[in-house]
Amino acid sequence: MSIRLLSETIINQIAAGEVIERPASVVKELVENAIDAGATRIEVVTAGGGKNLIRVTDNGGGIPADELTLAVSRHCTSKLTDDVHDIRALGFRGEALPSIGSVARLSIKSRTAEADSGYEVVVRGGYLEGPRPTAINRGTIVEVSDLFYATPARLKFMKTDRAESTAITEVIKRIAISFPQIRFSIAGTDRSPLELPATCSTGETVSEAAMLERISQVLGTDFSGNALALDSEREGVRLTGFTAIPSFNRANSLHQFAYINGRPVRDKQVFGALRGAYSDVIARDRHPVGVLFLQLDPSHVDVNVHPAKADVRFRDPGLVRGLIVGTIRHALAQSGIRPATSGAEAMLKAFQAQGFESKDFSASQFDMPQRSSGSFTSSPARNWQSASNYRPDAPRQEWSPQTAHPAQRPLHLDNQPAPRYEQAGFGEAMQATISQFTAPSADSRAAEIEAPVELLRAPLGAARAQIHANYIVAQTEDSLVIVDQHAAHERLVYEALKTALEAKPMAAQMLLIPEIVDLPEEDAERVVSHAETLERFGLSVERFGPGAVAVRETPSMLGEMDVQQLIRDLADEIAEHDTANGLKDMLNHVAATMACHGSVRSGRRMKGEEMNALLRQMEATPGSGTCNHGRPTYIELKLSDIERLFGRR
Repeated sequence: MSIRLLSETIINQIAAGEVIERPASVVKELVENAIDAGATRIEVVTAGGGKNLIRVTDNGGGIPADELTLAVSRHCTSKLTDDVHDIRALGFRGEALPSIGSVARLSIKSRTAEADSGYEVVVRGGYLEGPRPTAINRGTIVEVSDLFYATPARLKFMKTDRAESTAITEVIKRIAISFPQIRFSIAGTDRSPLELPATCSTGETVSEAAMLERISQVLGTDFSGNALALDSEREGVRLTGFTAIPSFNRANSLHQFAYINGRPVRDKQVFGALRGAYSDVIARDRHPVGVLFLQLDPSHVDVNVHPAKADVRFRDPGLVRGLIVGTIRHALAQSGIRPATSGAEAMLKAFQAQGFESKDFSASQFDMPQRSSGSFTSSPARNWQSASNYRPDAPRQEWSPQTAHPAQRPLHLDNQPAPRYEQAGFGEAMQATISQFTAPSADSRAAEIEAPVELLRAPLGAARAQIHANYIVAQTEDSLVIVDQHAAHERLVYEALKTALEAKPMAAQMLLIPEIVDLPEEDAERVVSHAETLERFGLSVERFGPGAVAVRETPSMLGEMDVQQLIRDLADEIAEHDTANGLKDMLNHVAATMACHGSVRSGRRMKGEEMNALLRQMEATPGSGTCNHGRPTYIELKLSDIERLFGRR
């Protein structure tokens, strides 16, 4: 078969196959063009999930009449200089409009501030009509109809109208976060209207408050109450943005956003670093929430990797990863102890008395014991074990230590001095001291716990009770705190073990016979380049001829292990991320297992001094808001929320 030159229409349709994947791709390209044109208001209208109609209206600078035909020609752009590495606009290829025009019916109306009237060009299946005069205000209107009518095979791979509409909304939200000074709106017959008002004026520096307000418009208002601000710089790369506390997480990664010089990207290196920063404070099946903005010299990042411009390539990926991980972990450590606001909301819903809201029930239907004018009286405690045991005709007795149920009697330590705790601990040895007394249940001891008033001002307050031998109830000046004692102490022990591991080199065990691991030459070179870092964690490696490394020592914490597989896994990680953190993660996993088995167990009764000591250690330990498995260690319920439950507000 002879070689022939393809027609311009076929060339454009092939290009459209890379640039225009679905209606959301069209919206992305058109909105980015509007932003590059200096628009402060962008309106998007769709129909049929964008397959029937996409109309993008902006108030930008407009396109001169003599440049309209160039705008729909391939490789024509106003956004790129002679240096392809100096890219400072969202668009730069000059492929979007001609690609759209080759597979759909495209109409462009535009007017500049200096022009007396607007002009319009129309492209149908790759054929140009115009320009001709038209009525339009300053700005541009781009209308795309009958998408993929020229390539009907593509329509078979489109999803439902609802799915395509949702994808368009996600694209707008992802772009809008990076431009809080622009007002975005989406409407159409296939969707509910969405308005994203501008949070700052054009030309002014975007403040932290304005950015957080725009992010809250997209992620929800609860994000601002759980966000940590980021601001760090290293070797010319600056990281700003917001990330959520560990206990505020999601079931998928759709609430993660990354921007390189203002450009939204879906780069696996950036999101992998975000995930790594939360590696030991969040559950494996949960995902952190965050918005990251990276600013660096355009020559140090390649955005020209793929026509979709969602993937980038950094000149120094290790630097970027280290900056993201280090900044987020520092922010988590400096944030102190904070509960997720979503936990209190779920707790409020769980406390809703649904039965009493029904008109089929009323308080008069329940024959409840009455409060006398004197002291409170009740039937014996055994009658209150369950509702079925309650007898309205049972004789009522005045409460006294002699008539009370044993679980309600005060604790008496006859002829035995109360133990003094110079320093409360949590070891099982303490349990032996406590269990020598004939103590009542943990619930009845609640009223006996007293603490100085100043403890109420502490973040976690003063311990008041232990219920079900697992949960500590504490009181602050304006809230109620419930702590899972096992989860909380597990985090404290784990952090102490990690600190001990990082304070000095890891203990290593020497192999009687060095393990020789055969690797490709490039993998062996990568592993040896990180030999110094690996030795800190107890793994000693050295070159053993071409394409092999010799392992002479392994971390003693790991015991017997598959050295061959460990080295290969490390080589793969170094090749992908240029880091050798896999070994550190393995050691942390061992430390987490030790912490889980060595911490205060569920069912262990604790004295008031022990509970308060646990709360104080939690306040002083970074990351103590979640356990090693990512579950919350405590929940805080504000007094205002409690009053609302009882109808006092």
